[in-house]
Amino acid sequence: MPRFAANLSMLYPELDFLDRFEAAARDGFRGVEFLFPYDCAANELAARLRANGLQQVLFNGPPGDWGKGEKGLACLPGREREFRDGIARALAYAAALDCPRIHVMAGLVPAGTEPREVRGTYVANLRAAAADAAKQGVDLMIEPINPRDIPGFFLNRQDDAHALIAEIGAGNVKVQMDLYHCQIVEGDVATRIRRYLPTGRVGHFQIAGVPQRHEPDVGELNYPYLFDVIDDVSAQCGWDGWIGCEYRPARGSRPGGTTAGLGWLAPWR
Repeated sequence: MPRFAANLSMLYPELDFLDRFEAAARDGFRGVEFLFPYDCAANELAARLRANGLQQVLFNGPPGDWGKGEKGLACLPGREREFRDGIARALAYAAALDCPRIHVMAGLVPAGTEPREVRGTYVANLRAAAADAAKQGVDLMIEPINPRDIPGFFLNRQDDAHALIAEIGAGNVKVQMDLYHCQIVEGDVATRIRRYLPTGRVGHFQIAGVPQRHEPDVGELNYPYLFDVIDDVSAQCGWDGWIGCEYRPARGSRPGGTTAGLGWLAPWR
């Protein structure tokens, strides 16, 4: 049976961030993820996790200057020192939160540059970061993201992600397979799950309805079928990871809107 983690950066938007942990636990979630922890003290986040019986399953490494539109540093030549410092900061949070996975955002390909020109920087950065992460048993996630949501993002396709992992050559670098992005870029989602999950190189799933990024029961993807596919393949290959609920509640920030939209989750509680 799939294990679902609430993405606290998107769910429960009517609440202050630190109050979302309790809301997620009250709704039956046992795992949480979010984009960035760095505006909060690690000990405060750890206390919220403990108080609510929650496991931190994923967060993102520092993305650069998010307010100015940066979406990661891994592919950016000349920013290697800043990237390494960011990984060190993320690993410190991972240790405090007992979190086994960090998503390393690839970044935007610089204007006037082709993706192939920054590939070497990306591979070298991930190799170095993976060596640091391995020392504390942390897996690094790389995520293909659709170019409609983030134009210019370095990594868009599942096959490219798996090719990069082979080139990086580190066992603790895995794919964060977001089915929302996969559907928009490639489609044929069930076949891709069956192809890639048995490789051992998929570390985490994320879900949202397509195209509006609302609840997974809203839109063109048949998630009950896809959850059954994940269950079927997991039973064969032993995968026991998490599915992150990274969607924007259709009811927006209305009080109780996230909870009211969780009917889709009932069969898997």
